[in-house]
Amino acid sequence: MNITRPRTMTRTTTTRTASAVALSAALAVALCSCSSGSGDAGSGGSATTPSTGASTETTSAEPQPGGTLTFARTQSPTSLDLHREITANNAFAIDKVFEPLLAFDAEGQIEPWLASEYSSSDDGLVWTFTLRDGVTFSDGTPLTPADVVFSLQRHLDIGGPLPLGAPITSIEAQGENTVVITLSAPYTPFAAELAGFANGILPKDLGGVDEATFFKNPVGTGPFVVDEWTEGGDISFTANESYWQDGKPYLDEVVYRLVQDDNQLVAQLQAGQVDVIDSVSSANVATLQSNTSLAVSITPGWQVEELFFNTLDEHFKDRDVRRAVSYALDREGIVQATSFGTAEVAGSVLPPSIPGYDDSITTLDYDVEAAKDAIADSAYPDGFSTSLLIASGNDLRAQEAQIIQAQLAEIGITVQIESIDLAAFRERFRAFDYSFMLNGATSDAADPNGIVTFQADPDGGTNGYWTHYSNDEVTQLITEGRTLPDGDERTQVYSQIQQLIADDAPFIPLSYPSNIKASSAKVQGLTVLPNGSVRLQDTWLEQ
Repeated sequence: MNITRPRTMTRTTTTRTASAVALSAALAVALCSCSSGSGDAGSGGSATTPSTGASTETTSAEPQPGGTLTFARTQSPTSLDLHREITANNAFAIDKVFEPLLAFDAEGQIEPWLASEYSSSDDGLVWTFTLRDGVTFSDGTPLTPADVVFSLQRHLDIGGPLPLGAPITSIEAQGENTVVITLSAPYTPFAAELAGFANGILPKDLGGVDEATFFKNPVGTGPFVVDEWTEGGDISFTANESYWQDGKPYLDEVVYRLVQDDNQLVAQLQAGQVDVIDSVSSANVATLQSNTSLAVSITPGWQVEELFFNTLDEHFKDRDVRRAVSYALDREGIVQATSFGTAEVAGSVLPPSIPGYDDSITTLDYDVEAAKDAIADSAYPDGFSTSLLIASGNDLRAQEAQIIQAQLAEIGITVQIESIDLAAFRERFRAFDYSFMLNGATSDAADPNGIVTFQADPDGGTNGYWTHYSNDEVTQLITEGRTLPDGDERTQVYSQIQQLIADDAPFIPLSYPSNIKASSAKVQGLTVLPNGSVRLQDTWLEQ
């Protein structure tokens, strides 16, 4: 069946006047990871031109081509191999170069992208994708079904931290513009899974070069081409002159500049040294909003700020210890002290913007007496000493860590805060070389499967977000949720998953942050997606 999805255009609220938000301390909302997302099985769509979704307000009727956009980010990309990467520093560079068959807009709705239309059989097993006419790679070679087959098969072969979870039995090219994918069983998240950055399309056989050579100077269908790149430093992109969207991108060049300190991000934006900052400290929002030469965008996201436990650790493998920590934390107080009204208190591993979120589950909310009872029931009734790992340069995590340190002291847990640079932080937690840590998780589509698979499925590609958490009942429910059609029964499955995770407390949701971006007022059409990425092909500069 073919379904044409209606498109709606919305705009983010951009404020340039003083805010009433009170300031009391510093924090930063930093994207540290991306997880795969999910969507509707048995659905399809068609479109002539993709929607642009939400964007900053424009002050001129017609976009003006040309110019260089300097975009400050807190970490440089370390790899552009889309099948082997997961973190935002890489993902949000990869998605400028490579594009998938499907995409999601600013409301999280799936839409055709490199495929002009797609459909599935009534039983949800056979998916057919018609490639858009006139699409070429940045080297001018036409996009073909063989490229799609190669790309998706490579992803299946590699697996990676964001694997293709669908039970794919075959990927076949048919004719000059059709790809048919056959599944062995219904898989509700399939369409949105394909919309993730990790399913971007590459040239067949990487254009005849080896992987190292290709991913240093990658060839994709995206709006930009890598120009210069110093690993661990800045990366610059130039416009893809072969881009399939007429007249886009408007910009001649985009430079991702590495700025690792929250205060420096603001200072460089205010000084006009950069045009956009991707990570905005909530403590700085009011100051930036009061500057009429700047624009601030605050939009809902698919993010959860969390405290993660290494369940291989001698202390945190004890369920009672984890539950004691959850009871000991005043999450409402933490959010009030750190978010300045830009985040909500979290109770579930799913953010409210994801279908299936259940605000009625029973959580281990702040209760010092219950915390003391839980620690007394544990193998460490007299408490213990441990280390909390955080990334440096992030004011939010630093302040959260100090509050957690103080609150856990009340139940006999002595916490040493270990703050290290972001690259080392990622290496450490991926190696399970930590006791517990502060980090964030981001879904890549508006479906519950992605984030629960990412964090709670032992076969989900990240070993439970590097917590080593495993619960057989949760795993069984996750598997069931993937095959059920959207509706009450599927929603109930995800409610059970959320409750079981809350009871086990392998990670403690703290807050649901907003996507906060700030830019020069001359930057127009900055399209912010719910996963925190931006569509820069729609962006232009007022001259």
